[in-house]
Amino acid sequence: MSGVRTRRQRMESEEKEPDEIVANGSAKMNGTLKKMESVIEPTENIFLFIPNLIGYSRIFLAIASLYFMPLHPRSCSLLYSVSCLLDALDGIAARRYNQSTTFGAVLDMVTDRCTTSCLLVFLSSAWPRWAIVFQGLISLDLASHYMHMYATLKMGGSDQSHKKVDSSRSWILHMYYTNRTVLFIFCALNELFFIALYLLSFSSPLLSPSLLAPSSNQPGMSTQPGSPAHPSPSAIFVNPWSAGALEMARANKMDSTVPWILAVVSCPVMAAKQWINVIQLVKASRWLAEGDVANRRKQGLRKKKT
Repeated sequence: MSGVRTRRQRMESEEKEPDEIVANGSAKMNGTLKKMESVIEPTENIFLFIPNLIGYSRIFLAIASLYFMPLHPRSCSLLYSVSCLLDALDGIAARRYNQSTTFGAVLDMVTDRCTTSCLLVFLSSAWPRWAIVFQGLISLDLASHYMHMYATLKMGGSDQSHKKVDSSRSWILHMYYTNRTVLFIFCALNELFFIALYLLSFSSPLLSPSLLAPSSNQPGMSTQPGSPAHPSPSAIFVNPWSAGALEMARANKMDSTVPWILAVVSCPVMAAKQWINVIQLVKASRWLAEGDVANRRKQGLRKKKT
């Protein structure tokens, strides 16, 4: 009986072997096909996504505006404004074509911080007595956004966007980041205020007394060194009729009415935007501190009672 059973077991094993071979072969073929498909399938080039291309154009326009900033306020203001307006367009394109990426979000934020900082640096040189205010605004803007971004990645996870703020943590930041209309108004009017100040540095004798005609007993002297119009055109340009000298003379004759209106209208929103930056900095700091306390508890590093 044992011999019969052994023969039967052998026959059954021989019948199963071809099936197993076929099964293993099909499994191997499926794995090979998947590898071939992964190699043949083209990878997406994130850098060529439409929103990121718009972001590159923003950088180009911002650099062009910086080139014209010292002596060409009209050209600079136009290029700078278009660069800021494209900030809204890249978000629309990202949602329209389903091309929202982490790289695009970081590129957008870095471009915003750099362009605003460069404009504030120029305003610091235009009004040296107020330089500490502009330097403070630059520091607050950079610190609040960096802390907020780092806290989001550290505490919320690498997949969480910095614009996803829970209302329980801060209803102000939640409304600011989730409501697109509110975000656009605050960002646009904040930039508009600084653009208006930039134009006033070329047009308002009240803010830039050096735009006034120099007195006869002190020819060529400026009452406020460091303003854009402080040096006379002849001191900068060899030919007083050159394009640069003519543009500088035309810039000093700008009417200040429109820049004043823009500055007055946008000033309250700009002040509110700075307050939001303060809230963002404080909330991010507290969030990181909560994470530190939790980590210390896990590691058993709680403060010993004395």
